[in-house]
Parts: sequence; C-alpha cells; structure tokens
Amino acid sequence: MRIILVLNPKGGSGKSTLATNIAGYFSLQGKVVTLADCDPQGSSRDWLSLRPKTHSLINGAVLKKEGLKIPDKTEILIMDTPAGLKDKRLKKFIAQAQTMVVPVIASPIDIRAAERFMKQIFSFKGTLNNRIKIATVANRVREDTLIAARLEYYLDTLKLPNGKKLPFITMLRASQNYIRAAEKGLSIFELAPSKTYYDREQWEPLLRWLSSQRSIPSR
Repeated sequence: MRIILVLNPKGGSGKSTLATNIAGYFSLQGKVVTLADCDPQGSSRDWLSLRPKTHSLINGAVLKKEGLKIPDKTEILIMDTPAGLKDKRLKKFIAQAQTMVVPVIASPIDIRAAERFMKQIFSFKGTLNNRIKIATVANRVREDTLIAARLEYYLDTLKLPNGKKLPFITMLRASQNYIRAAEKGLSIFELAPSKTYYDREQWEPLLRWLSSQRSIPSR
C-alpha cells in the first residue's frame, strides 16, 4: 500500500485542500483510495461527506486512539495530518509513509515556520533520503508578488542533509476553483476542464512526481 503524507505542523497551510485533490486525482485513475483525516478539525472528513455517490469512490478513515482502520484492498492511502505536531508524533507519522508533500503558504510567518520545520525533520537521523521522499509545494500563492518570489527562492534552494536538492515541485495559485470543488466534495479534476485549465496545469508537475519512482524510496 502506498502512503502519501500531507504534512506541515503550521496550521492554515492548505493540507486538506492538497490531500483531497490528490485523493480525487488518484481515484479518477481507477486506484482504490483511502483518505485518512487525522486532523481534529475534520476538513477532509467533511469533504468526503459531501462527495456525490455518482463520482469515483474514495474511502474514509479517521485517526483514533487505537489507530487507523484502513479498508481492505486500499492501494493508496493519503493522510491529512493535524497542525502542531511535536517530535514524537511527527516521527510516528513520517515513519509510516513513503512520500511526504509539504505545502507552504506565501507569508513571512509561514516561511519562518517552514524553516523551523525543515530543520526539525532534517535532525531526525535515519528518517530521510532512503526511507521517505519529501517534496515541497508553494500553496495558495498570489502570483507576481514579492512574497511569492521570496517563497519560491526559499523552497528552490532547500537541500537535504546529504547535500542533494530537496524537490520543490510547483506553485499552486489561490483559486476560487478549490473552494467551488470543496463545496461539492469534488477535486478540481472533476470540475469542467475549460474552467480549471490553469489550475490543472499547475498541478501537473506534482502529479507526475507522485506517479513516478522518484517519489518512492528505494528500500
């Protein structure tokens, strides 16, 4: 089973939007997808409750004290994680996954929080490189702004502890299409292509990465 973690301890980074759209995409590819809502806010769970029965099935799972109960035959598990994760819980989440996507908002506060978070996970010995593949995404970006350029530069220059570049995959704009899709329990890939063309284009690098061997550890 493939496990994709959407993680950033900073609240408001758009983790649920990223997780639900990744789930929607893979379900359209015919995969057996489970979306695990590990956040007490329950945004992904609410999204699933709105999802029309006429669309591709996405299973739901909720994190409880006894753990996650994953439906049989799940091929791809997407985990929408809570804000405020500390070392012990953070390590536990990371240890379960093969792939981690880190969304970062274009704001000075979020960039500083991302810097602290990256230092934190880079300090976890044996966690990175061969055990999990990590990539960053600039999320809810207002294009052609100074702060967007600053975020792009920061993410594009991040390096792993071994000196290799940490993949910075794409910039996703702040688009009303995500709100329209979320209100219906849909992903943007289930809205009219003519209205979501630019958003789909921005998603293409992330989808290629997630669908490739580059996002899966060689262990």
